[in-house]
Amino acid sequence: MTTKYEEAGQRSALWLSTVAFTVCFAVWTIFSIIGVQIKNDLNLNDTQFGLLVGTPILTGSLIRLALGIWTDQYGGRIVYTLVMLSAAVATWLLTYAYDYTTFLIAALGVGIAGGSFAVGIAYVSRWFPAEKQGTALGIFGAGNVGAAVTKFLAPMIMVAYGWTTVAQIWALGLVVMAAIFWFGTKDDPELAKRKQAGLKPEPFSAMLEPLKKIQVWRFSLYYFFVFGAFVALALWLPRYYVGVYGLDIVTAGLLGAAYSIPGSLFRILGGTLSDKYGARRVMYWTFIGSVICTFFLSYPATTYVVGGIRGPIEFTIALGFIPFTLFTFALGFFMSLGKAAVYKHIPVYYPGRVGSVGGVVGLIGGLGGFVLPIAFGAMNDFIGVWTSCFMLLFVVVAISLIWMHFSILYMEKKKIPSLAGPQYLPEADILGPVLPTSPTAEAPAAARSGQHPKVGTRPAGARA
Repeated sequence: MTTKYEEAGQRSALWLSTVAFTVCFAVWTIFSIIGVQIKNDLNLNDTQFGLLVGTPILTGSLIRLALGIWTDQYGGRIVYTLVMLSAAVATWLLTYAYDYTTFLIAALGVGIAGGSFAVGIAYVSRWFPAEKQGTALGIFGAGNVGAAVTKFLAPMIMVAYGWTTVAQIWALGLVVMAAIFWFGTKDDPELAKRKQAGLKPEPFSAMLEPLKKIQVWRFSLYYFFVFGAFVALALWLPRYYVGVYGLDIVTAGLLGAAYSIPGSLFRILGGTLSDKYGARRVMYWTFIGSVICTFFLSYPATTYVVGGIRGPIEFTIALGFIPFTLFTFALGFFMSLGKAAVYKHIPVYYPGRVGSVGGVVGLIGGLGGFVLPIAFGAMNDFIGVWTSCFMLLFVVVAISLIWMHFSILYMEKKKIPSLAGPQYLPEADILGPVLPTSPTAEAPAAARSGQHPKVGTRPAGARA
């Protein structure tokens, strides 16, 4: 039975963690807007721009494993607060950068804000039972909407007062949020019990033990797409709209937000669906929908010339502005479902290691947000096709879908050996009797009795 202390702690932990993550995510993606002005000021090419906007993502990704483990050891309340204060200092110092090198160094510090995700996941999950963790973590993950906050507000502030004012306001926002979080939250129940019993936290090496399992790295690939590609597109879309459709930075920022908002808020729905139908099923929906979207988005504008009766007929196939926006909206929706479903798995399989496992999954996912913008810029520079970024995403999601599907088949056959053996096929009766491979084969026995072998049913839990 939940005590009043725990109920109050659940509410404050969930909602303040979500708001704090929103603020941190807004800071983490700040270069998606101010980077466009810095690109013009420093005369950067697309590859250099991709590196600049991706550098904060690198830091925020690499520190997630350590921050997740420290959260398991020392509690999310103290670690979360320190992360926000550190990122605030780095964001303020960004205004003193003066050339490309110093901007990259400053961007490394700004990226500390991205490490907040691993802290929040571990902290929030400790407050909720397994049957509610999908919804709770989905609500927390909706803090991704911070990318949209930056795209809505930063362009207007930058046009009116300059990009340095954007950085200063975002830094002050982190300081205020750190204070609210510290005074408004409590230690999670597990940490409180450990402190009361006088127990020391487990060593760092013990926290790393689950990382030996291939399953953890498979989850990481999923998150590389559903989160890493989400962040990459949140950073890249304003540039894409400006370059392809000739929009100004304010309009491009608003359209980028139209992608980021559903890609964040629908994460709550993804968590609820994962609790109700199972994370595995939601992942299938995610990958199949994303394959379809990236296929259409990757098709480049192409001009065809056909030999007609009265001479050559020329026509062009290209994805227009409105269809492109709708497809990116749909892609963000499917990604949001997948982000929640991936993290629904972790507390189920690794309840005592959410920080370390969630940290490494978040690390690999975050690296996608670093690597992919650079890859997008490099492909633009060397291939010269704007839609090449979506071609790359199509390959990534197709590989993820194939690996997931065959892994599930392998595990089902391992759990139910009869699935790995010969299967009864009624349609094959017209070909004559099937010779058994062994006297004890189940499939021929089932065929002789006219019954299908029963292999059981799957629960709707998060098996993958």
